[in-house]
Amino acid sequence: MISDKIIGKPTSQRKYLTNTIKPKQSWKNHKNHFESAIFDPWYKSITKIHSLISAKTSDFFNSRGLFPVLLPVTTGSISSPMGLGSDSIPVKINLGGVDTYLADSMQFLLEYALRLNDKGVYYLMPTFRGEEQDKRHLNQFYHAESEIIGSLDDIIELASSYVIYLCDYFLENEKSILSQFTDNLEHLKKLSALKNNIPRLKFKDAIELLNNDSLYIIKHDSGFKKITNKGEEKLIELFDGAVWLTHFPSLSVPFYQADSSEQGYSLTADLLMGIGETLGAGERNTYAEDVINNLNDRNVSREEYEWYIRMRELMPLRTSGFGMGVERFILWLINHDDIRDCQLLPRIHGENILP
Repeated sequence: MISDKIIGKPTSQRKYLTNTIKPKQSWKNHKNHFESAIFDPWYKSITKIHSLISAKTSDFFNSRGLFPVLLPVTTGSISSPMGLGSDSIPVKINLGGVDTYLADSMQFLLEYALRLNDKGVYYLMPTFRGEEQDKRHLNQFYHAESEIIGSLDDIIELASSYVIYLCDYFLENEKSILSQFTDNLEHLKKLSALKNNIPRLKFKDAIELLNNDSLYIIKHDSGFKKITNKGEEKLIELFDGAVWLTHFPSLSVPFYQADSSEQGYSLTADLLMGIGETLGAGERNTYAEDVINNLNDRNVSREEYEWYIRMRELMPLRTSGFGMGVERFILWLINHDDIRDCQLLPRIHGENILP
C-alpha cells in the first residue's frame, strides 16, 4: 500500500515518499476483473512472486532430499471432517454421479506417499475451503505442504528453515519487486536474523501471557480454550514479528494429530506472523488404535477413514508434516492486509467467474 509518511505538511497536502503500487481491488467486480488485471502492475508483480515461490519451494525441498508428488484434487476422506477439531468447511461436489470432495488438504495422501518415499515428500497445489472469504481467508488458495518421518521438533525445524529460506531469497535477490509494494522490509530482516531460532510458546503459557483476556481468549462449548485473531495479533506483537504457538488442546485439533505426553494437549504448532497463522504443523498418530480413539473422542465416523486406519496397521510410522498458505505468506511478504489482493484470478463460492 502507498505509504502515508509526510514531510512537515498537513494531511490535505501529503507528499508520499515512495512510489509503491496500490491494489485497485478489481476482484470486487469480477466480471471486469480480468480486463483490469491484465494491465495492472500490481498483478504483474504478484504473478512474478507466485512463480518465484513455486521455483524456490522446489529448490528448497530438493536440497533437503524430499520428493515432489503429483496428487489428485478430489478425495473421499477430508482432513477436517465436521466435528470437534475441524477448522474448515469442506467443499462437496458431485462428480459423475458420485458425491466427493475437493481437497481441503492432500495431507493424507502425503502420508501415504511418504511410505513409498521415506526421505520425505512435498507438493504445492490448490486447496478448497467452504467458508466465506474475507481479508484473512480465500475460498481457493495454494498450499505448500510436506510430510517427513520424524517428530514435531523435526517438522518445526524443516518449516522454519523453509520460511526463512524464502524470506532470505526475496530479501537478497528481489528487493526491486518488494519495493513496489512496501518501503518497509524490517519484518523480513527480523525474521532472517532469527535464523532457525524462531521463539516457541506453548498454548497454555500463551493463555497466561494474554492474561486470559476475553478479547484474546474464548472458550469452546466442549471446554477447551481458543485464541482469537486478536490474540494471535497480540502474540505477534509481543514477540516482535514471529512466534511458534505449540501444543494446542487435543480436542481443538483434527483427529490425526498425536497427543502430547501432557494430558489434554497435542503435538501441534502454528507459526504466527503477519495477520496471524501462516503455517500449521503437527505430529501424526503412529498407531491405528490412536486414530480410532481420536475419531471416537471427536464424534467423527470412521467409515471414510478405514483405509487411513489400515495404512497404520500395515506400516506404522512416526511422521510429521506442515502446510503453509502461499497467499498468506505473500501477504506477510509484501506487508499487506487483504489476502484477496494476493491471487490473480478470484474464485468465490456461489458465483460463476470467467475466465
